[in-house]
Formats: sequence, C-alpha cells, structure tokens
Amino acid sequence: MGSTATRWRQLSGENDWEGLLNPLDIDLRRYIIHYGDMAGASRDAVITERKSKNYGQPRYAKGHFFSKVGLEIGTCKLRSSPGLSSVMGYVAVTTDEGSKVMGRRDVLILFRGAVLGYEKLDNPKVNLHWYTYYTNVEPQSPHNKSSCGDQAQVAGRELLDQYNDEEISITITGHSMGAAFAAQTAVDLVGNGLNIIKPTGMLPAMKACMVTAILFACPPPSILGPLNAFSGLENLHILRVQNKYDNPNEHSDIGIEVKIDTSKSPYLKKALQNVHDLQNYLHGVAGVQGDGDFKLEVYRDLALENIYVDGLKDEYNVVARWWTEKNKSMVQMDDGSWVLMDHENDDDDDDDDDQACEAEYKKPKTAIYSFS
Repeated sequence: MGSTATRWRQLSGENDWEGLLNPLDIDLRRYIIHYGDMAGASRDAVITERKSKNYGQPRYAKGHFFSKVGLEIGTCKLRSSPGLSSVMGYVAVTTDEGSKVMGRRDVLILFRGAVLGYEKLDNPKVNLHWYTYYTNVEPQSPHNKSSCGDQAQVAGRELLDQYNDEEISITITGHSMGAAFAAQTAVDLVGNGLNIIKPTGMLPAMKACMVTAILFACPPPSILGPLNAFSGLENLHILRVQNKYDNPNEHSDIGIEVKIDTSKSPYLKKALQNVHDLQNYLHGVAGVQGDGDFKLEVYRDLALENIYVDGLKDEYNVVARWWTEKNKSMVQMDDGSWVLMDHENDDDDDDDDDQACEAEYKKPKTAIYSFS
C-alpha cells in the first residue's frame, strides 16, 4: 500500500471514487483487499462449534487475536446474537507507524458475516431482520447493556476524542450481515454528528472527519434497516463490492458499486458455487478487469480461496476448508484425558500495548457487546 499515505482521501471516496473504478485502480484494489481481510478476520476467530460452552465467543484474547488469524492487529469486540452474546466484530486504531503507512490515524470498525446457525436468513427460526441484532439490548447482561450499534459508535467516538489533534478518519467494513451492520454504523455515526471533532486549544475550530464504509455482499434494503438518512450526509462515503452472480436480484444499491465477476477466474472450479464467500470476493477484487476479463493485478495467495470452501481447481493442490484449530481445540491434559479448550480470556493476554501493536493497528482497551 505504498501510495496509500498520499492518496488516502481519494481512496476513501472523497470524490466518490471518480476515475478509479473502470479500470479498477491498483491502489484501490489493495485498499479494498486490506479492509476485506480485516472483515474476514472477525469470522476466522469466532467459535462455531455447537458443543462448546463458548459457542459464538471469540477464540482468542485481544492481545493475540489478529496474530492468530494471520493479521498483526489488536481488536475491540462487538457482540450480537439472538438470545445470547456472540462476537460480531472489532474496533481498532492505527499505531503511530501504521498511521504513517495509512497517511492518517484510522479508526477501524469491522463486522463479520453470518456464520452461526441462528443468524442465517435461510434458517426458518429467524423471523427478525438483522437490524434487530444491531439495535437490541439486554439490561441484565454484563455485556449488553447497550446495543451493538451504540457501542460501536461510542468506541469510535472515544478514539476520535483521544486523537482529536491529528488527521483522522473512520473506516467501517463488513461482509454480508456484517455489511448491513457496517452501513448502518456509518449512517448513524455521521447522522448523529459523532464524527465531529473539536481539537484542543483556546478557540479550536470544529471539523468533521471522513467516514467511509467498504461493504462486501451487502444485503438488500429490506434487511439493512432504516438507511433513508444516507442521502445528503456530508463526509460519508460508501463503496459496495458486488459479485455478479451473488443474489443478483437481492443486493443493496446503496453507495458506489464495484462490480466483480469471479465466474471469469481461470483458477476456480464450479465458479458459480461460492460467489457469496468473502475470499471469493477478494479474489475478484484482485483480478477483475474493466473489459470483463480476469487477470490477477495484485498478489493474493490462491490458498486463501479455500479457507472455508473447496473453490480452487485441484491442480493447485490446496486442501479444502483448511481453516481449523489444531485438533479442533481438544487439548490433552496431564492425566491423558482430552478437554475442549477453545477460548482465551482477556486475562490470558499478558502483552502490553506496545508488544501487541507491532503492525498497523493498536490493541484495544474495551470490549463491545450486543444482545437480541
């Protein structure tokens, strides 16, 4: 992302990505993939084993979180689910070194897609829109006294206040259900004026920071919730990546669209089978061409395509659905018995802030939850 520091405003949509989409700008490809990887990390570490008492919880402590999923950043948890708390996403802010790379201090809010059974829209037991997951509260819960959306806004606002004398932005990203959450969070932040910064000093001028949402496989408006306020909001920019054959008649039309078509990829078998998968989307961003052909313009490991699916052609010798914890988190005790140990408490995180922040984003100080 060598040009990000000088082009970040353009890449974040200050001019609504004019001149960058067809053909897709090389720096914008990297930028979109960067944030897509962040959204993917939120799924990679959630516990999906139904037999676990920690079902829906984060697998790793904050200080270990992104290093364990191959991304060296820290996180702040967001929670939401019907009837219990489950990790939904994270909030992070760039380190000093990361800010130099990104061209400014970037507050990142990211949301995962639907991976737990009760979250999926084809589950007949799901009779509430995802928007309710975003807004519901549970006063009796130690984690969910305010909604997922409110906690995301508060966490973002606190980071803006902490770095109010710096060049700063908020970037929000998510996949599928997470894209719906990301879109709503972006609208709420700007609509409620939470992106307004008051620098320190005697008579500081008020200023608004840019808020950008980068969405993957964003669902239709009937699921997104009340986004009517999007139109006319200043300093809010939404970029939506849409795969051609991924529910072509049932996706959102919010924001500016980046069209991809992974059916053109020569690397994939049964190319129409996994068109909703996030890694499939990022593969598409790496290779989409303005003329409809496909050629990888930026390096992206092909093995990532098979994290959760069997998408690559067999000639590449990459095993299918390879993302799994060793022995599915079964650990042998001293007496020879085996016990499921799939969750690290934040108390297990013994790294200090500097040690945990070797790359672009800082380790967070708080966790954010929701309940529905």
